[in-house]
Amino acid sequence: MIQRIQSIYLLLAALAVFALFFFPLAHHLYIGNTETTFKVDGQYQEMGGQLVRTVSFLPMTIVCVLLGLLPIIIIFRYKERSQQVALSYGLILALMGFSFWMTQTVKQLAQGVIFDMNNYSFGILMPSISIVFVLLAIRNIRNDDKLVKSADRLR
Repeated sequence: MIQRIQSIYLLLAALAVFALFFFPLAHHLYIGNTETTFKVDGQYQEMGGQLVRTVSFLPMTIVCVLLGLLPIIIIFRYKERSQQVALSYGLILALMGFSFWMTQTVKQLAQGVIFDMNNYSFGILMPSISIVFVLLAIRNIRNDDKLVKSADRLR
């Protein structure tokens, strides 16, 4: 059912992915004497005291939106628990690939810049947080499946 705890976990996973639009991936990088910030939708440089997008990451933005919608779609597949689990594992693999893609894009565009722990932002952790929520949802989907099967045996 929709009001189960796994629905909350999947909703939190979706919110964690959508939070990438608010948190930068890396910031305070100086490329060509200009402070640069990387977000999921593009590379921003500080010009005149404001952040201006200089490079757009349109494919990454589209994939981020799709990955954010997938947990919501999984929530509404509550009648097919085995399909929910399979889609959730697929989502985990997609989030791992997306996380790798994000880090490689940042490293590629910031060539020659030495990264410090202060340069990475909270956004780089959001796919990992989303994966944890999806794993918790899978555990609870399996618990529901066991409960339904045991109730069927009693009938």
